[in-house]
Amino acid sequence: MSKLHIKKGDIVYVLAGEDRGKEGRVLKVLVQKQRAIVEGINMVTKATKPSAQHPQGGLIKMEAPIHISNLALIDPKSGKPTRISCRRENGKLVRIAKKSGEEIK
Repeated sequence: MSKLHIKKGDIVYVLAGEDRGKEGRVLKVLVQKQRAIVEGINMVTKATKPSAQHPQGGLIKMEAPIHISNLALIDPKSGKPTRISCRRENGKLVRIAKKSGEEIK
C-alpha cells in the first residue's frame, strides 16, 4: 500500500466525474480503499430510518467517497491544480507543489 498524496483538510480540485472542475476540502481519507470524502463533491441521496440524529428519517443528501486519482491538490501560490513531490527536511517529509515549488502545509 503506497502513501497517499492527499490528507484531511487539503483543498483539492476534481479532475474527473460529474463534479469535474469543482474544488472542495477533504473531510476524510479512506487509505485502504484509496478514496477521499470531499465537502460538497459526489453528493448522493440516501434513505435513512428515523434515529437520534435524524428523528424525521427520510432522504438525506451526503458526500460519497471519490477515488484519489480523480483529485489534484491546489497550489497554495497560484490556486491552480498541481502535482506534488515529497522531500525530507529536518527528518520530516514535506510536500512540495510541482508548479510553484511552494510547500503545502
